[in-house]
Amino acid sequence: MRFRTTLTLLLGTLGLGGCVELLGGGCGASCASHAHSSSSLVGFLYPNGASPPAENSVPQLPIPLRVGLAFLPSRDPARVGGPTEAQKEVLLERVRERFKSRRFVSEITIIPDYYLESAKGFSGLEGLQRLYAVDVVALVSYDQITNADLIRYRSLAYLTIVGAFLVNGNEHDTTTLVDLAVVDPRTRSLILRAGGSDTQHGVSPLYYEAKDVRQASAGGFSAATDAMIEHFDVALREFEANVKDGRARVALVNHDGTPRAGGGGLDPLALLLLLAPWALRRLAATRRAAG
Repeated sequence: MRFRTTLTLLLGTLGLGGCVELLGGGCGASCASHAHSSSSLVGFLYPNGASPPAENSVPQLPIPLRVGLAFLPSRDPARVGGPTEAQKEVLLERVRERFKSRRFVSEITIIPDYYLESAKGFSGLEGLQRLYAVDVVALVSYDQITNADLIRYRSLAYLTIVGAFLVNGNEHDTTTLVDLAVVDPRTRSLILRAGGSDTQHGVSPLYYEAKDVRQASAGGFSAATDAMIEHFDVALREFEANVKDGRARVALVNHDGTPRAGGGGLDPLALLLLLAPWALRRLAATRRAAG
């Protein structure tokens, strides 16, 4: 009796599985979903189709730098998706903690993103620059795409004491890009940038899909931020080396506007050492002529 009941349930399971497979044969657009949310650095800096300037001025960076850090608002606030306010706060704090101890940085101030909703373009950033008394602004942007497809032939069959039921699974991929760009609003120059990306894969029952997609979205932002921070750290070290060698297209100044070493300038002590041999030769020649 027990064997016959089990056999009946198994046959029922196979039969139901065949029905789902046949019904899924005519699956259309309803079997797939697509979500896309992003914030655009180019769209923010050059709104209304504005073009970048033909030539940027050489930015003058007062050392140590006061940096403003902000998350660019979404291009379509009404669209579902993207990082939550809590996720943005965590992301910005991680960036601030990683780079606040750099020798040439005096402070990093987080600027709420609602200030940037009405302060678009470099002219808007100049207003924020004066408001928060910062020298440069670091802008975080993102792009995230989630695709989900119904897996018609990978349905999950659950066998119970009252029969079998099937739960269709969804396969979803979430790809995330996080970008950090440091700009000088005064000269409208891009000083430094780096990005990080991540792709999350998963398979979920339909009734868990929304929750799993949200978790994949959050995990994607976290992993992409980790990659971005590491890449930015590498780019920053290269930038520091270029500044030290005078190969970076920046000019370092003190906060009073006087030149500073690096970025094409010479330290006064280094200049004195370079001129010392010439001065000694000049003095010796003068004494010989007098004698």
